[in-house]
Amino acid sequence: MMVCWPYFDPEFDNLPERIYGPPCRVCIDNDSMEECTVIKVDSVNKQGILLEVVQVLTNINLTILKSYISSDAGWFMDVFHVKDEHGDKIRDQNAIGTVREIENTVKAMAYRNDVFNNSDQLSEHTAIEMKGTDRPGLFSEISAALADLHCNIVEAHAWSHNARLACVAYISDQSTDTPIDDPHRLATIEGHLTTVLRATTTPTQSESEIASPQEVKTAEFSEGTNMTDVERRLHQLMLSAGDFHRPEFEAMTPPPSSRSDGDEEGRKMVVSIENCHEKWYSIVSIECKDRPRLMFDTVCTLTDMQYVIFHASISSRDGRSLQEYFIRHVDGYALSSESEKEKVIKCLEAAIERRVCEGVRLELSAENRVGLLSDITRVLRENGLSVVRADVKTQGEKAVNAFYLKDILGNEVDTDVVESVKKEMDDVIDFEVKNDGGGSSSQQGGCLSSSPPQRLPGFFSLGDVLKSQIQRFSHNFIPTN
Repeated sequence: MMVCWPYFDPEFDNLPERIYGPPCRVCIDNDSMEECTVIKVDSVNKQGILLEVVQVLTNINLTILKSYISSDAGWFMDVFHVKDEHGDKIRDQNAIGTVREIENTVKAMAYRNDVFNNSDQLSEHTAIEMKGTDRPGLFSEISAALADLHCNIVEAHAWSHNARLACVAYISDQSTDTPIDDPHRLATIEGHLTTVLRATTTPTQSESEIASPQEVKTAEFSEGTNMTDVERRLHQLMLSAGDFHRPEFEAMTPPPSSRSDGDEEGRKMVVSIENCHEKWYSIVSIECKDRPRLMFDTVCTLTDMQYVIFHASISSRDGRSLQEYFIRHVDGYALSSESEKEKVIKCLEAAIERRVCEGVRLELSAENRVGLLSDITRVLRENGLSVVRADVKTQGEKAVNAFYLKDILGNEVDTDVVESVKKEMDDVIDFEVKNDGGGSSSQQGGCLSSSPPQRLPGFFSLGDVLKSQIQRFSHNFIPTN
């Protein structure tokens, strides 16, 4: 008896591309501009594609100087003016190759309804993520708890902002250096860490704190993912922890409008939202001090809050950045209430603030061993220092740690205390102290504004064009049914 199997064309997966053309084209132009590289991305449009593109550029440390985005009518068109981390055009072939990988990322999203998920890959370590109310010494307590549970911390990243903490850690079994996959042991680890986090909880907590419970769970992505994947998860954890709410103890401090974001002229960070009723958009305007990864932080937040970016204009001049986003909620509607606008403003302010740290940065390098991170953070805690940001990695036999520190009251660290810590660690650890002069997160506060920011000379604003020449705008701005 002959069995006939159905025939499957091996080129079937590429059928849409053969019919409609490539879903994405990336052009890298080093000739048009004298001082920067121009990257053009044309692709099919889908929610999240802009974030994926920005994430690729951010992950190879490209600085986005300008960007123009348009994504109506099912097609995404974007132009980026970028420089590498040294301030030059992109010449490195590895970086160019990574940029071209955008085509594969978009293709995966367009035809398979998802991007490739690293969580399916085998990992050498177990990922744990934590969020909750922060307190002085909490990161040290977490490190000590994991050491007591016979876990080796291979890599960890932690952010603290507005009395909230988010942390992603990669751990392994202390004796075998293998992933921890036993469900009972993982439950024990999660329960113990949750107890450590909940030690902050008090009966007089505010409603915002009650709405963001302390939480520990096994993460859904594997060790070895790009740093921007971890940073995006940290943004999500901080957002869900409610770090856009100011802590109660700051209630007596001056309002946000009186704070500057640390530039020479004391100009404020201003975030505002107004509606364009003719085209059913909400226009989000951000003016603040420019810095690396700024666009990633804002696009990440809008995407995770379920807003679709249809058009955008990003520009930078004299150390200031102006960003404009034309957005709607995923349900197709513009922001309809003042409370919704206020929440988006607060969340964007928090996204801009939470990465920025001022003051003493400690870079420590030592031979890796079990319990090293616990010992280092214990010394810091015993000297009255609190970790507000941490990046811990293992490179071969070396452990490389970077900490931003404040004292337990949230003030700048006294140099005598730093010297004391240095003497205590100097015998076994390579120790470097840096004093970053940028604005602190407390100085990077935003201004809740009901009116758009004043434009700096030379800045291009899509909003101004839209309001002054609404009838001449591109037909692509007309919503499609």
